[in-house]
Amino acid sequence: MYVGLKMLKDFYRCSPDTLVKDAQKQMEDHKLWMLVVMEGEKILGYIRKEDIMAALPSMMTSLSRHEINYLTSRLKVSKLLRKDMVSVSPDLEIEAAAHLMWKNNLAGLAVVDHQGRLLGYINRNVMLQVFVEEMGYDRGGSRIVFEVLDRAGVLKEVSGLIADLGYSIISTGTYFYKDRRLVVIRVDTEDPSSIAANMQNMGYHLVSPSDFMDEWQ
Repeated sequence: MYVGLKMLKDFYRCSPDTLVKDAQKQMEDHKLWMLVVMEGEKILGYIRKEDIMAALPSMMTSLSRHEINYLTSRLKVSKLLRKDMVSVSPDLEIEAAAHLMWKNNLAGLAVVDHQGRLLGYINRNVMLQVFVEEMGYDRGGSRIVFEVLDRAGVLKEVSGLIADLGYSIISTGTYFYKDRRLVVIRVDTEDPSSIAANMQNMGYHLVSPSDFMDEWQ
């Protein structure tokens, strides 16, 4: 999956002259972490939800309600503008974009072409949507989690078993917890008990929440 296939082409933005209180309402109405700040077709930067919260008067302030309303009615986005907007190309792998956002605590990325023209935008909501989609959660079925050693042929062996039982695989994923490698397979059945039983007979250790209860106490 590439960034260009998931980028938002019609996304929320504001201008540097937008009042901060209006930008805040826009974020709240559309459940956004940030807004891209543009002047015409040019990206100036962005404004984050946390920047707005930090700039607004605290509930513990000694200012009167009239003074607070006066200040917030005049504060513009340009005063809180961040100019370190990170840009990526549309052919970047989506997981590379997610890693970039996670590593640098970014709320979003601008997607630009080789000439620097804005093509779209990727935000945290998109990344969450991609995760849900890739794990197949919204397609129903059931998940089976099992622990494996790092050896070749595991997925081929398990997928062959599932196919022989007449089921299809919706999605697969691999997670690492401490020194354990956990594989998650979502299958197109509401009752995966026959798959689970056959996997256990083949020596696979199926993982459930009970495996971690001692660590959660």
